[in-house]
Amino acid sequence: MAEVTAALVKELREKTGAGMMDCKKALGESKGDLEGAVDWLRKKGLSAAAKKSGRVAAEGLVGVTAAGRVGALVEVNAETDFVARNDKFQAFVAKAAEIGLTTGGDVAKLAAAPYPGSGRTVADELTHLIATVGENMKLRRTAALAVPQGVVVSYMHAALVPGLGKIGVLVALESAGSADKLAALGKQIAMHVAAANPQALTIAAVDPKALERERSVLAEQAKASGKPQAIIDKMVEGRLRKFYEEVVLLEQVSVIDGETRIGKLVEASAKDVGAPVKLTGFARYSLGEGIEKEQSDFAAEVAKAAGG
Repeated sequence: MAEVTAALVKELREKTGAGMMDCKKALGESKGDLEGAVDWLRKKGLSAAAKKSGRVAAEGLVGVTAAGRVGALVEVNAETDFVARNDKFQAFVAKAAEIGLTTGGDVAKLAAAPYPGSGRTVADELTHLIATVGENMKLRRTAALAVPQGVVVSYMHAALVPGLGKIGVLVALESAGSADKLAALGKQIAMHVAAANPQALTIAAVDPKALERERSVLAEQAKASGKPQAIIDKMVEGRLRKFYEEVVLLEQVSVIDGETRIGKLVEASAKDVGAPVKLTGFARYSLGEGIEKEQSDFAAEVAKAAGG
């Protein structure tokens, strides 16, 4: 059981917008489990938040690249954001993404791959860079997409330099149509993915645990209406459709025009592209997502450094 600290209460308040006492009670009910407390608040109608990702708490860079029918993403973490502006670090992340085109989204294979012009592997080159820059770094993850015909499109939101930044996206479109028209469509969808952060491509691909968790919360909310079970079941199914519209890429409404579902957008593009188009996959990396960074007291650090 985790201790219900003031910091944990503060984090829950920031995550949900609920009151301090409600957050303390929720953490007590969930025995200090943050996500359990979020669910408790939602079931009680005390949280406006549906699902918010944790605070980004790692530095470094995401790198993205695409070449025709293949594309790759990498994330390389560092201790401070200063490193992201280091030319050598940027060059390493860009090259790692390029090598990732051949390693199929396997981070172990990427780490073991030869690093051009160095006589070292990617992992050894990173070790060399750590010694040069003087800061710890980690090759955290990689993803890759490919299509037998069509294009894989890459996009970096608010790029620090081309292909490097904090939110990188790949979109795979399979089609025998115009590569240029596909690339334009792919960029539009990739920009949407960067903004909307879908969790699955199709309804069938939604994580069963996430679906069950959502169904449980919605059922508790519906029971509070006092309606018969048959009505409650219909309410839950209706709200699940809304859930799918929020997390499934093909069900989401495009942030570009605010009207068209992504699935319909892809279907309608066949006329312009010159052949049927299938959106076969996407990948999105946001720097540091899922990493918990140790919180420190900056004033205490300064005092300690000064011998206080």
